[in-house]
Amino acid sequence: MFSRLRIGDFDYLVPVPTLAEQFDQLPTLNQVTVPDLWQQQAVTALREGNDVVVQAPTGAGKTLIFELWSNQGKNRGQAIYTVPTRALANDKLAEWRARGWNVGIATGDLADNLDAPVIVATLETQKNRLISGDGPALLVVDEYQMIGDADRGLNYELALALAPPQTQLLLLSGSVANPQDVVKWLQRLGRKAVLIRYEHRPVPLEEVQANNLNFHVPSEIRGYWPRLVAKALAEDLGPILIFAPRRQAAASMAAELARWLPNPNPLNLSTEQKQIAGENLAKMLKARIAYHHSGLSYGARAGVIEPLAKAGQLRVVVATMGLAAGINFSLRSVALAGESYRRDNVEQPLRGDEILQMFGRAGRRGLDETGFVLVTANEIRLRDSHPCHLSRSGMVDWGALLGLMTAAAQQKRDPFTEAVRVQERLFTTKPIVLGVEQSLKHPVTPCGLHTDAERARRIRQRVREMLNSRGEWERVPNPVEAPVKAVKLGASINQGALRSVLTDPEALEKIGSGELVVLSEDDSDKIYGRGITVADKLSADRVIIAKWIRRLTNWNGRQAPMELWNEKIVPLVEKRLAQQKTPVVRFTQHPNKIVALVSLDELTMKVPVDTHGVPLWKPVEREVMPPDCAQCSLTDVCRQLPTATGVALLWRRLNLVDAAGVPTRRGQIVSYFSHGDGLALAAALEDERYKLDELIYDLANLDAGYRFCGEENRWGGRLAMVCQQAYGIQSIPGYLENGVPPKYGSGAEQIVAAVHKNPLNKHGWVNEFLGAGDIDRIIIEWRSFLQQISHAPPLDWARWTALQAMAQAILLETESPTLIDLPALEFQQTKRINHRLILRRH
Repeated sequence: MFSRLRIGDFDYLVPVPTLAEQFDQLPTLNQVTVPDLWQQQAVTALREGNDVVVQAPTGAGKTLIFELWSNQGKNRGQAIYTVPTRALANDKLAEWRARGWNVGIATGDLADNLDAPVIVATLETQKNRLISGDGPALLVVDEYQMIGDADRGLNYELALALAPPQTQLLLLSGSVANPQDVVKWLQRLGRKAVLIRYEHRPVPLEEVQANNLNFHVPSEIRGYWPRLVAKALAEDLGPILIFAPRRQAAASMAAELARWLPNPNPLNLSTEQKQIAGENLAKMLKARIAYHHSGLSYGARAGVIEPLAKAGQLRVVVATMGLAAGINFSLRSVALAGESYRRDNVEQPLRGDEILQMFGRAGRRGLDETGFVLVTANEIRLRDSHPCHLSRSGMVDWGALLGLMTAAAQQKRDPFTEAVRVQERLFTTKPIVLGVEQSLKHPVTPCGLHTDAERARRIRQRVREMLNSRGEWERVPNPVEAPVKAVKLGASINQGALRSVLTDPEALEKIGSGELVVLSEDDSDKIYGRGITVADKLSADRVIIAKWIRRLTNWNGRQAPMELWNEKIVPLVEKRLAQQKTPVVRFTQHPNKIVALVSLDELTMKVPVDTHGVPLWKPVEREVMPPDCAQCSLTDVCRQLPTATGVALLWRRLNLVDAAGVPTRRGQIVSYFSHGDGLALAAALEDERYKLDELIYDLANLDAGYRFCGEENRWGGRLAMVCQQAYGIQSIPGYLENGVPPKYGSGAEQIVAAVHKNPLNKHGWVNEFLGAGDIDRIIIEWRSFLQQISHAPPLDWARWTALQAMAQAILLETESPTLIDLPALEFQQTKRINHRLILRRH
């Protein structure tokens, strides 16, 4: 059954809560309306103006602290309650609105009633607001252990680090081993913070060795999991939540259970539930068994499976481990079917806090006195579940810092100083350096360099200097070709007069061909040239002409009389050798041969030429530090700086900031987005040949991963190509992988374009590897990215302005005024709020 819910200009159809859910929502009957002592202590601390960090087990009632503080959202200023996923935000919205609260929502793809006293949101939507100093009266961060998440931790950390003083913080978690360190961090930031710790679990957990269950299972039930589940159900341990390592395993296990387990009490589904679930899942649901993973449409997960699980209508739910934190229901028993799970196509071993999160789904408050952990073949036990030490990922939030640096530059403040100030507020005992910290302590230097690595490399550089023709030291220039007759011996400078290189046999070793000979000699120097055999004497009046001479002069005949040689051949030899810049000085007669002595004056050699225009061979050289370093008093300081490429130098190389740290146009684009998305968008906009009507759909690839490419190249497509042209194939953790944003995946653009143009196309793209939920998700992420573009600041750039207008036009498209068939309804649902809501125009 559905009821109509009004949000903004639209009506939404939402599932009516079951009787059990309605009972839980009645304030006068709710079992936790009388707060425990620890909850009262937390509320008191909030009302005294403190920040509060709460560590309590799953199901203990952490949310009640906020509900008591807000007094149902009245008279205490605006409160923003953040949760990790859009699905949980939509659930909270429906729950609190059902209580009559005035609640808004902000999840990236949806922003409604933002002036309400209570806003349910994902933290990323509030990050810029908090950084700019516009915080609410209370910011609640549910599951604040997300600070340590590799993908989203930076957003959580920076939002908390820069939250304005007037905003109180309420941090909630059940899986952090060191909440006291979080309190110390907040206190270091100048905030008043207290820790409320409660270790008692309302529904205690008990281990059950699944292999020791004694119930006799009929032999016709085959397979490990069907027999195990049959025993557990017979022992009254159901309903059971099984976590499987991946999608295919979850669906296969659910199908196997539905096939083998007896079904004495089939579940009757409504026509609407069958339509949303689809034929295969509906058959499993009839056996009171379901699988649950992100490949399912949101309508199937949140509109059918989860309500049935909460109402106690299902015997077994098999869910993927990756969705453990996003499942909004508990069952009596939990079992793990693996020791790892796949994330972004990479196998991840289960951590202790993830096991704790999954086991925490065992036991339903108000229904079960005890929750059960079924120890299966993998031998994962309760002792393996434990909170983990919370630490930051070690990365730097480029987008946020570049945005703050832009604002600082506009206010005539030093951008790098602002970035370092922010980094010093992060949750860490080890400083996260940007690579400008030491340079900021000494901003005015002769070199004018602003990053530590540049200064460290500068001081370590050795400048080659040479003694020039006038006895002065100057930088060694690049060698050039110079005539030999002009080249001087560098070594002779210290001895006074400059000597010609023609006087040094060593210098002429590789100049010309033939034997090195003395052409002339005076009192001080010998001038050298080359002696080349041009003919052999056959007799006193006849010669044998050298083969190379015959080729040089095109002379036919191997022998010649001496008279012919002197009259005809010698002039030809002189002419040709002169053309080769080795003119003949004279011929010399030897007993058995004739030798031509040639000058080397006109040949060239590669040597440096000093500032006075004198070419020098092997000038006296020395290595010194750069001139600007030589006159600087900070040489010892710079020698101690690390040469490793820091973040600031990376920004310089990627052209995100100029030498003074002021973000460039590319850097400003990057500042509007998270991770590497801004890098990709900036590169695409800079390529004037990239049509915007193609780019607008290609943006869907930024968060597509590996699922949409099929057997094609994941890193293919026009957007990946322009990224690699702009940034090469370098990899920067969190920002670029082979020159492309790490979550990039080709193929999504085709599906998004097709479904955007015709919603009925969606199910035509579903296959064995790509589920309806994947298509829902990528459309939501695509539209969320368009929202970010449309709400980003303006730039004096025609292509950026045009892209913003295009994004806004897509987001403002009018929906169909008539109720259409189910696949299209699911598309509308994913385009607007990723909720179990069916959208139609009011």
